[in-house]
Order: sequence, then C-alpha cells, then structure tokens
Amino acid sequence: MKHAAARNPEKAPRFWRDDALPFIEARAIADGRDVCYARHSHAHFSMGAITAGRSTYVHEHAQFEVAAGTVVLMNPGDVHACNPIDDQAWSYVMLYVETPWLTDLQHQLGFAAELEFRRFSDTHLADAELFGRLMALYETLIDDQQEVLHKQSAAVEFFSDLQLRLNPVEQPVPEPNFKLERAADFIREHCTEVLSLEAICAAAQLSPSYLIRAFKQRYGMTPHAFVVNQRIQFARERLRSGQLIADVALQAGFADQAHFQRAFKQHLAATPGQYRG
Repeated sequence: MKHAAARNPEKAPRFWRDDALPFIEARAIADGRDVCYARHSHAHFSMGAITAGRSTYVHEHAQFEVAAGTVVLMNPGDVHACNPIDDQAWSYVMLYVETPWLTDLQHQLGFAAELEFRRFSDTHLADAELFGRLMALYETLIDDQQEVLHKQSAAVEFFSDLQLRLNPVEQPVPEPNFKLERAADFIREHCTEVLSLEAICAAAQLSPSYLIRAFKQRYGMTPHAFVVNQRIQFARERLRSGQLIADVALQAGFADQAHFQRAFKQHLAATPGQYRG
C-alpha cells in the first residue's frame, strides 16, 4: 500500500516507553491518513481506542467500519489492519502489551497455570466506559508527573478488570486479610521511599492482580493512593514542627515541591504554607 505524504510534521506518531515498565508501550496517531498499514500481526497483545473520525478495521477474515469511541482488541498473532475511509481524517491511541506479562496476569486471576495465553473473543467494542478507562490509562502512562507505582497499579487494575469482564476465569480463593495488613504496614514503614508494586507484593506475599483489587476493597484506595496519603501524614507532622516546605517535600518522598504542593492541597484543601501558618 502506498503511503500518503505527511500532512503535518507535528502529527507524526508519538511513542511512549519506560524502562521501569518494559511490558507495555503506547502510541498515539493524530492523523491516521499518514500511517496506512498492510495486513500484519504482532507477537504481543494490542488494544486501541479510536479518538476521532472513522476507519476500516480488518481483523483476520472480517472487515468492519469503526468510529470514534470504539475500542479494538488484537490477540497475539491476529492478522489485522486499520486504514482511513476515502482519505478521511481519523486518530487513535494504541497500547502494546507483552504476552508473557498478560499471560502471567491471567494466571494470577485463576486461569490454569499450565495453559498459555487465553485469547479474547471480542475484536471491537463500542463501549463508552471501557473507552474512557483505556484513555485514562493512556494518560496516566504518558504523564511524567506520575510515579512508577501509580502507572504499574493502573496497568494491573485495567487489564485485570478487562480480563474479568471480557474473558472471565475462575476466581481464586480470597487471601487472608493479614496479608493485606502486611502490605499496608510495609507501605507505612517505607512510604517516603521510592516503592515498586513488586516490593509491596513481595512483602505481603500477594500477586499484583490480587493486591490491587483486594487492597482497594479493604482500604478504600489503591496502594499508590495509600502511599501518597501516608506521605501527606508524614509531611503534616514535620510542617507542624516548623520545617521548611522544600525540605519536607523531599523528606516525604515527593519528586519535587510542585508535586508535593498539588498532592497536599488535594488531601487537605489547603497549601502546605497555609497549613503550617
């Protein structure tokens, strides 16, 4: 297929990668007319959201017209292509997820460990809730202000919910609450450090998928939100003792003072300066 000339250099494909999250990659296309595809396949799982316009979506031996708000899913090895209709503008974002990571998540959720990746039967969905959650995950991933723990947790939560909703598996036996308490205690003890999802899971002896779902149910917030909340409580004590805001921000584990200011105001509806008085 002949590629059209680029219409605007600012609309070139944008890629996101992070060495701390090697299992996932994101891509955004502002003008789909500039990136026409031949039929192809990937070794990884692919999932996308049409953000504007409409296009032709070829999946295996079927062909569909998809429009803004549609979510598309491609299993590893599925032959597919998405191309413009009559040279009409369209845009989309894509997530590419490594198959071993997603397979491991399926096993955590209860799918037989001796079996390989369980394929999704849906090829595309006009589902506003799923579209919104996919876009929210994309925005979280590409946001340089978000911590790795938040990005890891958001990815695990999204793909766990996707699995349970579209490709359900037998649910595992609930873990005792003391393991969740162990996770919370570990966060309290290490909240001012750079925490990873793996470290919390190792301390609690829980899988990432179970931890994300059960922790939120038990404590009313995600592990990352719990970390931030603990950091704010740590900061309040030091602000009351009159320490400098910049020093407290670093002691509490925030990347910079601006990040600390935002988080503090979200939690207390006041700036650190107003709180310290």
